[in-house]
Amino acid sequence: MIKMQTKVRLTGAMLGVAMAIGAATGTAQAQSTSETLQKIETSGVISIGHRESSIPFSYYDNNHNVIGYSQDLCNKVVDAVKAKLKKPDLQVRFIPVTSQNRIALVQNGTVDIECGVTTNLKARQAQVNFSDTFFVAGTRLLVNKNSGVKDFPDLAGKAVVTNAGTTSERILNKMNNDKKMNMSVIAGKDYGESFIMLQGGRVQGFMMDDVLLAGARTMGRNPDEWVVTGTPQSFEAYGFMMKHGDTVFKKLVDDTLSGVMKSGEINAMYKKWFESPVPPKNINFNFPMSEQLKQLYANPNDQAFE
Repeated sequence: MIKMQTKVRLTGAMLGVAMAIGAATGTAQAQSTSETLQKIETSGVISIGHRESSIPFSYYDNNHNVIGYSQDLCNKVVDAVKAKLKKPDLQVRFIPVTSQNRIALVQNGTVDIECGVTTNLKARQAQVNFSDTFFVAGTRLLVNKNSGVKDFPDLAGKAVVTNAGTTSERILNKMNNDKKMNMSVIAGKDYGESFIMLQGGRVQGFMMDDVLLAGARTMGRNPDEWVVTGTPQSFEAYGFMMKHGDTVFKKLVDDTLSGVMKSGEINAMYKKWFESPVPPKNINFNFPMSEQLKQLYANPNDQAFE
């Protein structure tokens, strides 16, 4: 009887050990697999979310190809995925996204990685994963050089546009409420639409990230009529978006980006898009790399500014 009880106890203990080993193995497997990579491997396609007119980050050239600084970095990620999956013939599907739908398209798996100009915000981190930051911009104003608008207080009682669903839209509405500026805040669909409103005189200012305003300016009939001005109201850390919780895919993306940054390869890419003539009008942004960005590239991280 004693032997029987001993045997039962040993069997129970062994079962507990086996269950613990099984649970640990399951956890290890979960940590070593990627839902995104499995989807890409099965389909043979990686889906890239891009912007249509975010010069010089992500936009169409005259042949309707997606080009830009973000896209050049994204191409490095695509190469890394091909190598990881041993699929050199992996197809790339380009899906245009907007400020309003970009998060939803990442969440529902339509887009595997969004390579545009999305700001890494702490509030958004509960919805999606963000890669290491690849650019830092300040939110300012694009105005006609003869408008008399030099800074945000000059917009009191005037109309201002920004892109719908952006940090700038939230900042403008809060500024309007807190300071009783009586501004008319208009939300454009994208950079092209917002700049058309500014050029047509419907609004007196266009608020967005300074580098994107510099890009919009190049599309004007007479770029020299427009100036970027105003005190930055926030600093935006741009990152690529991926499905929330897929740490394996995020690590692959981060390792790829940090490798480009730390190796110094990023310097030539930056020069190509910000200090050289860029399509479609071959205008040079003359936008030197900031000290803040140089430090970021030396020490890559995925930290949000707010």
